[in-house]
Amino acid sequence: MPTEISPADVKAMLQRGDDFLLLDVREVQEHQTRNIPQALLIPMNDVPRRLPEIDPSRQIVVHCKAGGRSARVCDFLRQNGYKNVLNMSGGIDCW
Repeated sequence: MPTEISPADVKAMLQRGDDFLLLDVREVQEHQTRNIPQALLIPMNDVPRRLPEIDPSRQIVVHCKAGGRSARVCDFLRQNGYKNVLNMSGGIDCW
């Protein structure tokens, strides 16, 4: 099962109107500077306490600035029973 998805594939999913959660795990100030409007912002350190906001039955695509933080959040989500989680490779820098 793949663990990463390209920004181009995420853009295509958004354009098609696919049902998935795009999760931005950057900090608030990073999000304010540049963001993907459809993304839900939950900074990486807030993810554990905000898990109830992340529906485990949905496809989840996680992104950050370059892909490191989002990869760690993907691992955390998988360890907590989330099955359909992908890291957007290269983060918003490659968007």
